[in-house]
Formats: sequence, structure tokens, C-alpha cells
Amino acid sequence: MAKYVHETLCLHSTAEKFYVEPLDQGGSSKELLVIDRVTQEISLEDYHHEQIPASADRKQIFGILGVLRLLAGPYLIVVTKRSTVGTVCNALLWKVEETELISYKRNTRHMSESQVKINDVYLSMINSVLNFDHFYFSITYDITHTMQRLYNTSPEFIHMALYERADQRFVWNGHLIRELATQPELHRFILPIMCGFITLKSAVINNETFKFSVISRRACYRAGTRYYMRGLDGEGHVANYVETEQIVEHNSTKCSFVQTRGSIPVYWTQRPNLLYKPVAQVNLNNDHVNAFRRHFDSQIYCYGKQTIINLVNQKGGEKALEEAYRDAVFKSNNSDIRYESFDFHHQCRYMRWDRLDILIDRLSNDFTSYGYFMMMGDGSAPHSVQTGVFRTNCIDCLDRTNVVQSMLALRAIEKQLQEMSVLNHGEKLIDHPQFEHVYKNVWADNGDQCSIQYAGTPALKSDFTRSGKRTLQGALADGYKSMVRYHKNNFSDGTRQDAIDLFLGNYVVDEAETVTKPSPLQQTQDVKYVALPVIMIVAFSMCIVCVLIPPDTWTLQLLYVLFWGAATVISASVIIYNGREFVDKPRLAQKTKSD
Repeated sequence: MAKYVHETLCLHSTAEKFYVEPLDQGGSSKELLVIDRVTQEISLEDYHHEQIPASADRKQIFGILGVLRLLAGPYLIVVTKRSTVGTVCNALLWKVEETELISYKRNTRHMSESQVKINDVYLSMINSVLNFDHFYFSITYDITHTMQRLYNTSPEFIHMALYERADQRFVWNGHLIRELATQPELHRFILPIMCGFITLKSAVINNETFKFSVISRRACYRAGTRYYMRGLDGEGHVANYVETEQIVEHNSTKCSFVQTRGSIPVYWTQRPNLLYKPVAQVNLNNDHVNAFRRHFDSQIYCYGKQTIINLVNQKGGEKALEEAYRDAVFKSNNSDIRYESFDFHHQCRYMRWDRLDILIDRLSNDFTSYGYFMMMGDGSAPHSVQTGVFRTNCIDCLDRTNVVQSMLALRAIEKQLQEMSVLNHGEKLIDHPQFEHVYKNVWADNGDQCSIQYAGTPALKSDFTRSGKRTLQGALADGYKSMVRYHKNNFSDGTRQDAIDLFLGNYVVDEAETVTKPSPLQQTQDVKYVALPVIMIVAFSMCIVCVLIPPDTWTLQLLYVLFWGAATVISASVIIYNGREFVDKPRLAQKTKSD
């Protein structure tokens, strides 16, 4: 029998205990989760109505995300609001809308004033992650697995708890559920959540109704922000790794096409330093090939053969990355890996986006060879399986990557709909502009959400993904997004990286912080790093004042302008030269992010 999670619960809170009562149980035998707020003991008991005091505060919740320990002690994290996304394979999928952190402690009188302040910062970090608006779950369907992986599981798989059989690469609350997971009997109260993007649409073509879905799963390993998480680590995990599955359902036939994206799998960094585009640096002292092999051994085990689509520039600042990637592929000497390098910006310069067809043509043999997963109505055996994936990257694995992935997915869905007899042989989606518009917007939305999670803004070049054309309006919108990215990457991503590390357990709060040892959040910045920006702003302001409100003689005005102008230029030069000291840097991580 499948072990699913309780769908709705009632949280009863008293001064001493939390009682979590399932509301979806029938019959006379019910279970009750009891958490002692004083001893912190967690137990599962048979439900009796008199167990719960009448004075208890009651709140309906839709899942327990886990327990997090901060300076104030443990916090219970629960889902208080959800929204329906739709159904995949007859299973209902939900999106987390609102959450709440409930402290085991009734007050903060046991803490010093400095501890309370630091604890409040930690709480704000956790809430910032929980407010991502990109968390999804299902109580009956393993959304962390592709359809093909689910089919290939053993008979015992269905009898495992939902959190146990989930693909741990994509379980974002794995750290939070550890305390609960030590007691297997609590499995129906443990809700694994996935970070990424899910959309489901119904459509009609040629009087045939079908559903298509796009599910993007963001890996929790080496997760983080754009400039503070690049490349790979010693275990082969890469930054910004996302698995994207496109599912088509028609009558009882189901199809799946999977692609992946991830940072260039060598050791490299690109730390923010106030420049618009910091220089990417390849670490020549590390063993790239060994870590590269670890990464692709895992990829080949999960997906089969790999076609690498490398879209970075082959000149300028990205050239070193292309060369390091190509060299690692050559030295790995793996026959299951094929490397396809395509300088996106050079090939598509002057708005020649039609030249992307050159790349798609180069990939056509691999596309035909890999195929896609297809299960007919009887479910006895798959009609076809996907034997390899396209692993696409640019420097960020966002904008250029989104464009190419959407084009490959378009070719896949055309083939699938033709095989399902929804489209006639040789018929294209372009022949059905209404659906094509919906389809392209879904993939553009997917690109936007992947970009927001990593870079802080929607994707660039999304006008091409949405319309198939590059427009002046789209270029202007990209300029605005680029400015917002610049500000976030330099002045807020350090704190956002800390929040992600705290949520995922990459940093664990020590209750002795501020008591026997300092908190990393208590780091103070040298006064010069505060004074220099103030001097620059004052000098620039005085320069403007001297221009707008001139003194009695022009020579005196020129002298003032030259003096304040020189002060502005000198202070700005010093700031730019020491740019890394003026950006928002992570403070929590206990391991080196560049590995």
C-alpha cells in the first residue's frame, strides 16, 4: 500500500505541547502527533478527543515542513495556505502560498538583547526563503521524479514513505525534516517540498483535447545566488542545476521529455566587485577532470547519454571557461558524452536569431537517437524510453539556455503530438497559432522563474521565447532587468545566499552564539568602507551645486568644480579598485563557496 502524507491537519497549541490532528482520517482509529514544547520530545499516539485541552488554540494547516533550530530554540514550520496547481497523472499538485514559524518557546526572556536581535535576523532570512513563491508539493505523487524514473522503480518503492522515495537532489526541506525522519512512524506527517516551477495547461488541437505540463526541479545541492555560486564542488554537484520535464497526456497515453541545465562543471568563480560583469576565473590548482567525471557519472546514471550544449562566448571573458570545459570533456574520454559548442552571441549577432536553427540541426541526430518516454494506456510497458538528455548551459544557465531549451522542447512536443495522432504527420505547432502562443508563454514563464530564483530578475531575451522574435521593446526591457540584476547581485545577494544556506542546513546555528563565541552576523565593516561612499556622494553633490549655483567669478567656479570633481573621481576609483569590499557578502557559510 502506498504511504501518502496527510492532506489536511489541525494544529492545536497549548503552552506545553503541539497536537497535530489529521483531518482526512476515517474510521475509529486515528493517530495524533504530539510535540512537547518543553522536552522537545516528538511522539505518535492514538487519538482520543479528551487528549487535547479545550483551551488549545486551533489552526488548520496543510503540512509540516520540519523543525529548525535557531538561537531561541526549535521552531515548527507549517504550511498555512496552499493553492491548486492542477493534476499530473491524476494526482493533485499544490503550491505553497503561506507558511508560519512557531517557536517551541513561549517567550524570549531566556535570551539576551543581542541574542534576540541576531535571532530576529535569522528568522527574517528563513522567511525570505519561505516567501520564494516557488515551492510545490503533492501528497500522492512524487514530483521530484520524472515519469521514466517512476516507471523504472522497484516494486518496493511504492511502499516507501514519500520523503524516503523522493529524489533527494530536489527535496528542499531535507535538513528541516531530519528530526522527524528519525522516527519512521511519523512518515504521514513529513511533507517533502520541491523548489522550481510547475505549470499545467489543457489544450485542443484538431478537436483532440490533451494536457501538457512543464515541471522544473531545482537542485538543493550547491544552491545559491548568481555570483556566489558558480561551477562545481568536489562531489560533482554544480550550481544552478535544474531538471526540466515536459509532460503530455492524451487520453490514457503519457509522454515525457527531460532536459537539464547546470553551471559549467569545472572549478571557477565570478565574485561581484561592483563591475557590471566581473571576470570569470578558472581555478587552475584544482583537479577539474576528477570532479567533472563525478558530475557526469551521476548524470549518465540518472539520464543516460549526455549531449553538452555550451552556449558561452568563445572570445573575451568567457573564452577561458569554454576552453576549460572542452579540455575536461577531452580528458574525461567518455564515449557517452558529446560536446557541442555554439557561440550564441556571435552566431546570433545583429538580431540573426534564425541562426539558432544551425544549432538545432546539429543536434537533430542526437534528438532522434535519445527519443522520449512514452507510456500507452495499458501501462504494461513503455512504448519508448528516453536514452539521453541535452545538458545546456551558458555562463548563468539562464537567458541563452532558456531559448535553446524551449526550441528543443518545441520539437519534442510536435513529435509526441504527431505520434498521439493529435497532429497530422508533418503538421507543426506553427499551424495552430493559438496553442503556439500559450506554449511559448509557458516556456517563457519557466525561464523567468528559473532566473528569478538564481539571478533575482526575470530572464533576458524572453521576448524571443514568447514570440519567436527579438524586438526593440524586449531589448529595452532587458536593459532594465540588467540594471536590477546589477543592484541585487552587488548589494543584496550576500544576504540571500546566507538565507539559502541557513534554510538548507549548509550553516547550522550554534546556540552558544553571542554567549561563548561571536555570531558571524556580528561582523562589523571597517569605517573606511562606510566613509568612502559618503565622501564620493558629498563630493559629487558639491560639484553639481557649484555648477548650478556658481560663485562670483568663473575662475573660482572652475576651481571648485575641479576640486570636487577630483574628489569624486578619486573616491570612486578607490571604491572600484576595492570593489569586493563594498558588495554584500555572505557571512554564514562554513565552507568555501568556490571549493
